[in-house]
Amino acid sequence: MSAVVKLANVHKSFGSNKVLDGVSFEVGRGEVAAVIGQSGSGKSTALRCINALETIEGGTIEVCGHAVHDKALDRRNLRRDVGIVFQSYNLFPHLTVEQNIMLAPTCVKALSKQKARDLAHEVLARVGLGEKAGHYPEQLSGGQQQRVAIARSLAMQPKLMLFDEVTSALDPQLTGEVLKVMEDLARGGMTMILVTHEMAFARKVASKVVYMHKGKVWETGPGSMLDKPTTPELADFVGSGL
Repeated sequence: MSAVVKLANVHKSFGSNKVLDGVSFEVGRGEVAAVIGQSGSGKSTALRCINALETIEGGTIEVCGHAVHDKALDRRNLRRDVGIVFQSYNLFPHLTVEQNIMLAPTCVKALSKQKARDLAHEVLARVGLGEKAGHYPEQLSGGQQQRVAIARSLAMQPKLMLFDEVTSALDPQLTGEVLKVMEDLARGGMTMILVTHEMAFARKVASKVVYMHKGKVWETGPGSMLDKPTTPELADFVGSGL
């Protein structure tokens, strides 16, 4: 399986705070990697470095053939291949759902409005919101808005999807809606890296789990490793229910 993402000995600090301390892991094509760990363990920073939202101070990151650590990186080309969805939906409130999704394909990929509109309806159908194209974000629930944010990323037809704690602000019912969409994407072969506290979802869907602790990759393996941790730190984390 060819690696879509490869981090090798990645270092990152914010001032005197060492956030990533020699982080290394790979994600192959079609894999779903769940990155877990306590708050402050570096997992969200690692995700942001993968999409060049943060620069690194040491090591290398290769993503979809792009050398992300290279100062000559073309971020625009990188983000054609990598979609990212955050905890906050970041939808434009003055645009309809359809218009929110059409924006990037028309501006970045120069699609015609009709092709972008057709694409918007296609990705909305994939996330179960085909009937909401003409609605405004304020008319949707939090879970629906998050699913629109996922559809917006899918409209760029990425090779890799990143999810940064996308369900942490949602109640359990709405969380279930979003996780179902992500599970469907995984089943369809989308390569995904998700930072999550949803341990049941990680067990069920992830082909690889990366447990981070104190800025390091502490333990990595299949989802089943959550039932049989080999380090006391992961045992404590899983046992805490976080």
